[in-house]
Amino acid sequence: MSQSEIVISRERPQDAAATARLSARAFGPGRFARSAYRVREGTGATSTPADLRLCAWSGKELVGSLRFSVVAIGQETGALLLGPLAIEPNQAGQGCGRSLIEEGLKRAESAGHRLVLLVGDLAYYERFGFAVSPVGQISLPGPVDPARILVKELVPGALADYVGDVRCAD
Repeated sequence: MSQSEIVISRERPQDAAATARLSARAFGPGRFARSAYRVREGTGATSTPADLRLCAWSGKELVGSLRFSVVAIGQETGALLLGPLAIEPNQAGQGCGRSLIEEGLKRAESAGHRLVLLVGDLAYYERFGFAVSPVGQISLPGPVDPARILVKELVPGALADYVGDVRCAD
């Protein structure tokens, strides 16, 4: 599968079960203990704007999904938590994740969000403009390696406004 064969679309209500199964295959049961999942705990899809629930298709096969959750950091709103980004394990490294992230970031910026946060590997996400958050500026529930708290400003200078604990903005 090449990146050009991937079609990105908004997740439809009938896609929700398939995206949940994909997430389970991609991350396994340990995903619920991760800090990012703990932020989203109990919010369901309501914390994810419809335009920011994306599916990647290769023909009729769901090969990837991406969601963003609306979060507040400290007292500041207008931020998003990227994830989960789930890719069918046998499709990893073939451009699906890149396509989803690029489209998601474009939609997030167009919708007026100011900052995107995630917990992940800088080596992968740096190509999309993410950088390590200043140590101690942003806190997530549970233990998190500070080098894995990554941010991307959608509005230049926005990061300075975001200090404190991350929580869903619902």
